[in-house]
Amino acid sequence: MNSTRTRRALVAAAGVAALALPLAACSSGGGGDDGTTEITFLVPNSGTNVESAEAMIAAFEEENPDITVKVESQPAGTEGDNLMKTKLATGEMADVFWYNSGSLFQALNPDQNLVALDDQDWVGDMQDNMAAVVSTENGVYGAPFGATQAGAVVYNKKIYADLGLTVPTTWAEFAANNETIKAAGIAPVIQTYGDTWTSQLFILGDFGNVLAQDADWAEGYTSGDRKYVDEPALAGFANQQEGFEKGWWNEDFASALYDDGARMVATGEGAHYPILTGIVSTFQQNFPGDLENIGVFALPAANADDTKLTVWLPNGVYIPKTTEGDQLAAAKSFVAFINSPAGCDVQNTAMVPSGPYAISTCELPADVPGLLTDMQVYFDEDRTNPALEFLSPIKGPNLENITVEVGSGIRGADDAAALYDEDVKKQAQQLGLDGW
Repeated sequence: MNSTRTRRALVAAAGVAALALPLAACSSGGGGDDGTTEITFLVPNSGTNVESAEAMIAAFEEENPDITVKVESQPAGTEGDNLMKTKLATGEMADVFWYNSGSLFQALNPDQNLVALDDQDWVGDMQDNMAAVVSTENGVYGAPFGATQAGAVVYNKKIYADLGLTVPTTWAEFAANNETIKAAGIAPVIQTYGDTWTSQLFILGDFGNVLAQDADWAEGYTSGDRKYVDEPALAGFANQQEGFEKGWWNEDFASALYDDGARMVATGEGAHYPILTGIVSTFQQNFPGDLENIGVFALPAANADDTKLTVWLPNGVYIPKTTEGDQLAAAKSFVAFINSPAGCDVQNTAMVPSGPYAISTCELPADVPGLLTDMQVYFDEDRTNPALEFLSPIKGPNLENITVEVGSGIRGADDAAALYDEDVKKQAQQLGLDGW
């Protein structure tokens, strides 16, 4: 993928949403009485983020006894976003902070507020897709912390082996596999509309294929020049409609939940489950004996050359311009350590990887589930593209309701795409983006 073009798309995505935040010349860290340098590291308090940060700090301090890192936390989500912007505006940001990559990162106005890290050795080790979502046209500002995940088709390998099927690379091949599976009395595609968010994967997981066919699609979408009623983006809605009409779903698709979907694909009650690969943690916890029967492949495009794995990239770690002097040097050392082999060991043990890493210095352990090694092939062969949310700030809030309707046979693809385009338009206007 052309990283320069992607960075251009990211800058356009930020648009007027980028905030011009004044900075005070102060740093939140300091020096200790014993000659050590103290810095602070801010993380969201959701999930196991604080515990992961503490494990990373412990390993870093062991190798760097002259640096002390104090962890700070704050809420995730909208509240956290507002706090982040306030801290940058008032000069009270921690010396290093962990935050989103992609369009939300762009809204922090990184050129004005963050320290450029282009001179750091690890920058050249990042994948182009990752570098693009922590950069502007003026520099690289972040490093990854954590692994990727993908929106893809999780599938039961035993069913494939029993029926003599091969992994599809085109939609026609996928459809043919589904008919063979249906004839064998197995649900070809699991849908779980009791958890409505899961209905979106036919659209969200297809975006890598859209970008393969139109590299400027995200930029055009953000400026109002690309629509879901047109190909190639319409294909996601059309594919979901086809699945319902051909009877590929499990009988209880309207009420089944995410955990039901995990059970069905793990035990072979169903063959395919379009979902985020973060589901691997559910398999590890609830179905450890079935892990090696579970694989993953990209949602297929019409043409094999356009079939790309749609990837959700990890958050980044950043340094604000208020970090100066000894604290800046210590902060750069800490960011570098996170993506060193020692730091990657911490990530592999303190965090459950949901996919490959976005930097070559980090490798998955040899004993990871096969689902993750299946994903690694797409990364090694450069057959990935970032999810749309990393390239544009626009996502209509009603998508999951619309896709439930498509998947339930209530609304056709063309009508659904037009309705979603209106949903997108309202959100873009609320954001004040040009072209809407």
